[in-house]
Amino acid sequence: MAASDSRHHRDSERLNKNRREFSGALVLQVSETPSTDGIDSHGAGREEVELVRRQYLESEQRFRALLESLPKVAVQGYDRDRRVIYWNEGSTRLYGYTAEEAQGQLLEDLIIPAFMRDGVIQAHFAWIKDGVDIPAGELELKHKTGELVSVFSQHLMLNEHTDSPLMFCVDVDLSDQKRAHRDLEFATHFDRLTHLPNRQTFEVDLDSLLDSCRRQGNGLATIYLDLDHFVEINDALGYDQGDRLLVELTRRLIECQRVTDLVSRVSSDEFVLAFPGVHSDSDVRRVVRHVQNVFREPFVLDGRERQVTACLGVALFPENGESSRELIRNADVAKNRAKVDGQSAVRFFHQKLHDELVRQHYLSARLEEALDNGEFSLHYQPLVSATSGQIENLEALLRWKPAEGPPISPAEFIPLAERTGVIHRLGDWVIEEACRQQVEWRAKGFHEHRIDINVSGRQLVRTGALKSFEDALQRHGLGPRDIGIELTENVLIEAEETVLEDLRRLYHRGFRIAIDDFGTGYSSLSYLKHFPVTALKIDRSFIHDAPTQPKDRAIMEGAIFIGHRLGLEVVAEGVENVEQLSLLREMHCDLVQGFFFYRPMPAKEIDRLLGGLVPSHDGLSS
Repeated sequence: MAASDSRHHRDSERLNKNRREFSGALVLQVSETPSTDGIDSHGAGREEVELVRRQYLESEQRFRALLESLPKVAVQGYDRDRRVIYWNEGSTRLYGYTAEEAQGQLLEDLIIPAFMRDGVIQAHFAWIKDGVDIPAGELELKHKTGELVSVFSQHLMLNEHTDSPLMFCVDVDLSDQKRAHRDLEFATHFDRLTHLPNRQTFEVDLDSLLDSCRRQGNGLATIYLDLDHFVEINDALGYDQGDRLLVELTRRLIECQRVTDLVSRVSSDEFVLAFPGVHSDSDVRRVVRHVQNVFREPFVLDGRERQVTACLGVALFPENGESSRELIRNADVAKNRAKVDGQSAVRFFHQKLHDELVRQHYLSARLEEALDNGEFSLHYQPLVSATSGQIENLEALLRWKPAEGPPISPAEFIPLAERTGVIHRLGDWVIEEACRQQVEWRAKGFHEHRIDINVSGRQLVRTGALKSFEDALQRHGLGPRDIGIELTENVLIEAEETVLEDLRRLYHRGFRIAIDDFGTGYSSLSYLKHFPVTALKIDRSFIHDAPTQPKDRAIMEGAIFIGHRLGLEVVAEGVENVEQLSLLREMHCDLVQGFFFYRPMPAKEIDRLLGGLVPSHDGLSS
């Protein structure tokens, strides 16, 4: 027998011996074999010995079955030289080697990465020589393919005080946990759809970038981007097409950014971008154009090219903020104002915008309280005959005089009431107060003047709003000759069919229904013949310059002509001087309303006016 063959034979014998010892040692850890000392080997004693042996074998089989049945627990046994003597099915699943492939292989050659090799050998030697345990812990070991596998590994030494110490390792696969942890980490810091940093991550990155800008003396522009009509895209084309738009927009933003620029998706259709190195107005305009150019090419959605736009709000460092939160907030404020201006608008932050925002927040919080405290009132502005100057009707106008401070303009608080939903309470109050006042005037003998109240589109969103209006009139014993309503043309265009049905019912009952601010909305003449209206009120913007501007005069004359041909009463708003009045008389306008005759006034002054205690105005009212 050759020397190499002899060594191989001895190694195989030693491995087999170690495997037997290892199996026995494993079983002994579970159940000590009962002693047979003193038992007679004949008769009943022999049967007892056989019973013990069977129990021993069954115990070993059960323990081996347990080891093999653990799907994600890998168990390996190693001899004193760290060669494999045991390899269960869990180890094959975890590391890729079959038991036959692993048998006799060195631990460090099989699953230990190169950078851990020396440390593992030293730790094993220290355990055998000095009894220093290898602590349990998380490791990344090597798969057959060379990839690293995350495991939690525990180690146990058997026969440690003999010449044949055995070590076995129990490794639990942590791949799923690690993957879940990575997914959680990603979800915590990045947007799932676009893979861009989320708001929290962006704030951290931006603060770090601002530190660099301070050291280098650089400026920075923060741009808040909000897609126009994104909800309509989702509703019309589906969420998958909306997602496709967001992914394509992200690709375009990333393609055109510099290494130092930052891009983040902070909400459904909103992105925030940061551009360092901005020093002048021309630099700011350049980066704004840079972002706007992303929308120059159409987006392909649902197989068709669609032009998409966005509003932008811009805040500058250090002028508009020193921290990421300040800059993002101020860019958001500017963006919100841009949304009011219309699609594709750009607004730059300035302190006035922030002050207005703070004031609006304060007023929004005060609206309900003001209504409860009786701070609202109705003023009334007469509508007079263009030819005779006689008062025909009255328009009720809402006023807010806080307990402390100056009056607040309706142009300021009405939009706030609509946004916060307080408009429903305010609208109900206006109806009740106008009815109450009309009942009082009727009792005084003033029977000729109708009160017209304004109804906002937001009020009509509430189911049965016009039915509530009718119910209020009925409670007060009033009818169509007593109270009328005014609506803007946009409200009529956007109204649902149920609202139009309610308006038609009022129309056929004889109620006055006027289109207010005519000419400033959609200005489509075709709907005039379809919608239930009885009057047009031409917006003051056309009246103001009509004596000197031929185009305004032509629009005004055309509106009066069309209104009359359709059988509608025509009212001109904002009449302030005799030139305007003369022009309206020439065009045969029915009624006029404005400071030339009367300003809006409290009910007590209207009492005196209707009672003849105050003479009619011949000129501009004071």
